[in-house]
Amino acid sequence: MFTLITLPYALDALEPVISKQTLEFHHGKHLQAYVDNLNKLIAGTELEGKSLEEIVKASTGGVFNNAGQILNHELYFSQFKAASPVISTGSTPVMPDLIGHLKSQIEKQWGSVDAFKAEFEAKGTGLFGSGWVWLQANAEGELSIAQYANADNPVAHGFKPLLTFDVWEHAYYLDYQNRRAAHLQSLWGIVDWSEIENRYTK
Repeated sequence: MFTLITLPYALDALEPVISKQTLEFHHGKHLQAYVDNLNKLIAGTELEGKSLEEIVKASTGGVFNNAGQILNHELYFSQFKAASPVISTGSTPVMPDLIGHLKSQIEKQWGSVDAFKAEFEAKGTGLFGSGWVWLQANAEGELSIAQYANADNPVAHGFKPLLTFDVWEHAYYLDYQNRRAAHLQSLWGIVDWSEIENRYTK
């Protein structure tokens, strides 16, 4: 049986980037609903007892949607760290702590971290409807930025998921209303790059 992930920070720790109220709804209600739904859907089936990754790879329909959303949200919520506070240049948060193998690969493929950020934000802003924008890696460690609609994710397509920004409206509407681009831009200030590096190198 799956349970709701425990956040590795206090509900108000990500403010002003993500408010306590948004986390209470996004984590405590939306994600909890996916957990409850998946547990009901797989009870007594051959998928009961399997990992989220196994279920995502083996399922379709409602089971896939709920398992995918749990996997996506667990990676999303665990990639942030408390704002300390967010340092800004104008309205653009400075992206902290990007080091190591991942930084080298980003610079190799995009030329600069700024170029990578620009493409990532553009793909997040440009995704029509609900979904996710991901930084993903293939088996050789090559990176790509992908848009996935609804509950879809890199795992379902054979890639390693590294970093994701949620562009479902419930992820940002209480704080940013329809300003998706502003929401995406602000998230750089709370990314825990040591966690993303660990995902890349493990």
